[in-house]
Amino acid sequence: MASAERRSTHRDELVFLPLGGTGEIGMNLNLYGFGPEDDRKWIIVDLGVTFGDERTPGVDLIMPDPAFIEERRDELLGIVLTHAHEDHIGAVAHLWPRLRCPVYATPFTATLVRAKLIEEGIENDVPMNVVPLGSRFALGPFDIELVTLTHSIPEPNALAIRTPLGLVLHTGDWKIDPDPLVGDEMDVKRLTEIGDEGVRAIVCDSTNVFSPGSSGSEADVAKSLVEVIRACPQRVAVTTFASNVARLESIAKAAAACDRRVVLVGRSMFRVVGAAQDAGYLADLPPFLTEHDAGYFPRDKVLYLCTGSQGEPRAALARIVEDTHPNIALSEGDAVIFSSRIIPGNEASIFDLQNRLAERGIRVITERDHFVHVSGHPCRDELARMYQWVRPQVAVPVHGEARHIAEHAVLARELQVPEAVVLRNGLMLRLAPGPAEVIDEAPAGRLYLDGDVLIDAHEGAVQERRKLAFAGAVFVSLVLDRDGKVRGDPQVRLMGLPEEDGHGVSFEDCALDAIDAALDRLPPKRRGDDDAVAELLRRAVRGALRREWGKKAQVEVAVIRI
Repeated sequence: MASAERRSTHRDELVFLPLGGTGEIGMNLNLYGFGPEDDRKWIIVDLGVTFGDERTPGVDLIMPDPAFIEERRDELLGIVLTHAHEDHIGAVAHLWPRLRCPVYATPFTATLVRAKLIEEGIENDVPMNVVPLGSRFALGPFDIELVTLTHSIPEPNALAIRTPLGLVLHTGDWKIDPDPLVGDEMDVKRLTEIGDEGVRAIVCDSTNVFSPGSSGSEADVAKSLVEVIRACPQRVAVTTFASNVARLESIAKAAAACDRRVVLVGRSMFRVVGAAQDAGYLADLPPFLTEHDAGYFPRDKVLYLCTGSQGEPRAALARIVEDTHPNIALSEGDAVIFSSRIIPGNEASIFDLQNRLAERGIRVITERDHFVHVSGHPCRDELARMYQWVRPQVAVPVHGEARHIAEHAVLARELQVPEAVVLRNGLMLRLAPGPAEVIDEAPAGRLYLDGDVLIDAHEGAVQERRKLAFAGAVFVSLVLDRDGKVRGDPQVRLMGLPEEDGHGVSFEDCALDAIDAALDRLPPKRRGDDDAVAELLRRAVRGALRREWGKKAQVEVAVIRI
């Protein structure tokens, strides 16, 4: 694999470069390039985020580092968004100032993106192009057609990307739902026609490749929810992903069938419902109650539709469980329905939330014991049908962890696809001309949104927080005069350490003894270098605490000279 600096070609090439979402689930960033290496035009397909966890303390959002394409932004023709889930659009407002190119999206997706641009104060700077469903438009050498699919959110699109070297079908997220509750049916006819035209490569969703059969229809979940809610005698709260607009409609209609009024709880619920209604969806639902008005209804006549299905500590359901929500409370005999799957990595927070509900006598209903959820991604039978319609020459699995990508490639070969390529973020794949081949590698780092600041994932701040969380910190201040004599007693403050060991020895006294011993070994004449004194004390205190406690606390020493 030649480096970009050493390779030189003047022939046109069609290349695919994932910088996010391949080898991991979330924060999608896909690049397509066309042209000779020294004059290549680019488009971005999707620009998403994932969320921080206990491994990234203080970090709200994680997104791909666009450094590769930022360096080439004069050749960047646009950002094309397949649908409105956060892992596909969540980074647009944060990264657009680095890219400064037009954005293309269908009406519902554009509404949600525009709201994010307003929050960042750049809505008037971003050229937002709203494109109709099923439309076709050109960006330089790329002729892009939107093909309607089905998913858990309105207006999911595959992109048929035509170039002089062949057609690529980029699926985005999808499933086969024969009876979608929101939006149009999957355009199987158009997919088959595209297959007849000839597809060089399919870049396809791998999320459920290990799941046999089909994902199921949202209409079936809607019917089941009616029965589950009807069996609940008191208050009912349902939590799900706010972006799952089809599920929001299923829940609202099930509530109406059970003579219950729906209350939206959580900011993102209002944001997504508003965007959906602005785009013409969720139009035939009964009016939602306000949190205040719900208090005047009997307990068996209300359903709370809440954010927080993944145990997020600041979401509506967590606040209700902690009794910190200003308007809503649940009590013994009520029920909470988790109409969602558990995203890997969120198990501990979700189970903790569910246990706290159960301790209060609140019934917890999940997909494990009732039919209250179907996936929005294709299982193996659905993947097979897509390959039958499209008949690609090359399969490029994306949108999955490494094990999903590898298994999807095996499945594609079983389905008689001539070439199946296993990629990871940063590997540049030449799709044409010639056999599909990895020809280069680009940097594929991560950016953290730390408060309101974007930082590189390799910066020390988050790593230091992890260390602090594990072993706490000790702060020492020492005052010396110009002759190196100690003035006053050293001051020690412990943060995140136990007060004493198992034998009653104070860790503060342990640190002070280590300071005194270190200073005794350092005569006043050698105390003229503040940095050397601070390092000596840091090592002494850290070593003493490690011997007593078994952990290496972070130690910071301030030497003050008077």
